[in-house]
Amino acid sequence: MPALLHLLVVDDDLGVLDLLRRYFLGHGFTVSTATNGAEMRGVLAHTAIDLVLLDLGLPGEDGFELTRQLRKHWNGALIIITGRGESVDRVVGLELGADDYVTKPFDLRELLARVRSVLRRSAAPSGAVATTTTLRFADFHLDPSSRTLKDARGVVIALTTGEYDLLHVLVSHPNRVLSRDDLMGHIHGRNAGPFDRAIDVQVARLRRKIESDPANPELIKSVRGAGYLFSARVSRQVDT
Repeated sequence: MPALLHLLVVDDDLGVLDLLRRYFLGHGFTVSTATNGAEMRGVLAHTAIDLVLLDLGLPGEDGFELTRQLRKHWNGALIIITGRGESVDRVVGLELGADDYVTKPFDLRELLARVRSVLRRSAAPSGAVATTTTLRFADFHLDPSSRTLKDARGVVIALTTGEYDLLHVLVSHPNRVLSRDDLMGHIHGRNAGPFDRAIDVQVARLRRKIESDPANPELIKSVRGAGYLFSARVSRQVDT
């Protein structure tokens, strides 16, 4: 029987913590909770967590700084929960590596859908397979079976769930202009929201990781008024 997916909910509001704990337990998850950054780090140090739900408005430590710390030391899935409705806060959270964001007050069913979506996208395919297909472009190898990107030396380049998903869509549609709506639809499906700037943020992060000069990108090109185009030649190698 497969292990239950384990969530860590970080929020200083005990009522919210109890609500989310009971709700996700009722939908088949294992749930841990923390009320501040120190408790969060303690749980992560001793427990295998699949996804963190992090409230930005924690006392004592800035939520953005905690997000930065998580992305520096931990590679799991991360959804920001914020009571701040300003788009700049969402942009900063995404720039720091969050996979998604939910604004308070939130609908529990929508939050559950977003959690499942992020976890589904972050999970490597399971089950035995006879072959895998590696996508090669420039000096990089993208392996969908392990959801990893390697450079020419075989060094793994760390990508968040959102960055990997965006890169996979772009590499799968080379030399084709994809609008922000196209990209959001491919990545999030019916859970896609109207926040187009999220794509721009992820593109900027990807460029910093794969472009030799992110300010003058050669791989992921902007098409004014239309979207983005992945201009590299892509080859597929079937590994047996």
